[in-house]
Amino acid sequence: MNVVSAETAGPAVVAPAVARPASPARRWDPRLYQIATLAGLLGYGVWWLDLEVEPANAVTIIVTALTTQLVLAGRDRLDPRSALISGLSLCLLLRTDSLGLAMLAAVIAIASKFTLRVRGKHVFNPTNFAIVALLLSGAGAWVSPGQWGSAAVFAFAMAGAGALVVNRASRSDVMLAFLIAWFALLFGRSLWLGEPLAIPLHRLESGALVLFAFFMISDPKTTPDSRAGRILFGALVAAGAWYVQFRLFRTNGLLWSLAACSLFVPLIDAVLPGPLYSWKGELHAAPLDFPRLFPVPVRVAAPRPAVLRVLRGQGGHEAL
Repeated sequence: MNVVSAETAGPAVVAPAVARPASPARRWDPRLYQIATLAGLLGYGVWWLDLEVEPANAVTIIVTALTTQLVLAGRDRLDPRSALISGLSLCLLLRTDSLGLAMLAAVIAIASKFTLRVRGKHVFNPTNFAIVALLLSGAGAWVSPGQWGSAAVFAFAMAGAGALVVNRASRSDVMLAFLIAWFALLFGRSLWLGEPLAIPLHRLESGALVLFAFFMISDPKTTPDSRAGRILFGALVAAGAWYVQFRLFRTNGLLWSLAACSLFVPLIDAVLPGPLYSWKGELHAAPLDFPRLFPVPVRVAAPRPAVLRVLRGQGGHEAL
């Protein structure tokens, strides 16, 4: 078969490249996995572990979260997935005897996503911010870290489900950085004090810790954009939680530390910039509404193999 060069063929034979359809893996939203996992954990906790989750409170939280999302986002831009994640997380962690406080927690969580934003990102994890706000207010709300028990089998089951979620959301690096730093701090303290290793092992056998690591600190919309920034952030949260728990002697050190360290995420993004995360699986440059110390690197997609084959078929290797 004769090969016609681009010069002799003329411009009429050059056909525009047709983009390939998105791969099936990109059609899946990581939030769908997270919703299914959190809903399964809630059902397991209510029906098998007999957790102190009042059905009225759970329904109130979820309905209020969805309603607040609808009011603030509008009907045309309503996305119930994020609101469902926040509502289910509040049901799993927050405890209160007041329906009014349950409703307030859901409103605070969803409203924080629309009001406390920098560079298009909400600063705080919505669930974490709502819980910390209620704890600071001194209202009748609390968190029971040991409510899930310390059964290793259940903790590993939660970890496996959470690993699926964070891998789909491309944020396993911040989770691993936090867990490694937290393990090192707990075991290092016990070795320094001469405690038996059963003590730090017992602290690690916590369903609340797994929930925090896999479903809260790994939130891709509130963690730093770059991998180096996320690793630094995970280590900072672990160090802060260790300080709160073993120096200030306060409970819920993980929640307090995450809320405080989230304030430094815009600074980390300025020093260690990276592409902004998109739930659709596509990375894009962050908007320039926040002053940066360094320019934002824009990722330019490399030519697809399909485009190269079209060019070769139309113009031959000489044209390339």
